[in-house]
Amino acid sequence: MGKNRIKTAAKVLFAMYVLTGMALVILAALLYKFDLSEQVVNLSILAIYILTGFFGGFLAGKLQKVRKFLWGALLGAVYFLILFIVSLLLNHGFGNDAVHFMTTMVLCVASATVGGMVA
Repeated sequence: MGKNRIKTAAKVLFAMYVLTGMALVILAALLYKFDLSEQVVNLSILAIYILTGFFGGFLAGKLQKVRKFLWGALLGAVYFLILFIVSLLLNHGFGNDAVHFMTTMVLCVASATVGGMVA
């Protein structure tokens, strides 16, 4: 893997996290304004992960031009891995919700893979 491809992947990951941050700020404002239920907030967070993954995979596919779906899958996996590590650090452990963990991982990787395939 060339340095240029790694730089491109890092830029796409950065864009994914910027998009995630902006979407979470909007969600927080909606939560404050409309007093959303916990279920709506949880589904919204999953939707943010899916849309961000798709966007990242699509962007990676357009920029990398080869093996688009693999680049999407790779970036989706790295995106999830970083989310997981930050969650571990902030929550001081894994917790006991393995289903949520697996669902989030599959959604991040799958949506980014689809984004890469569409690119």
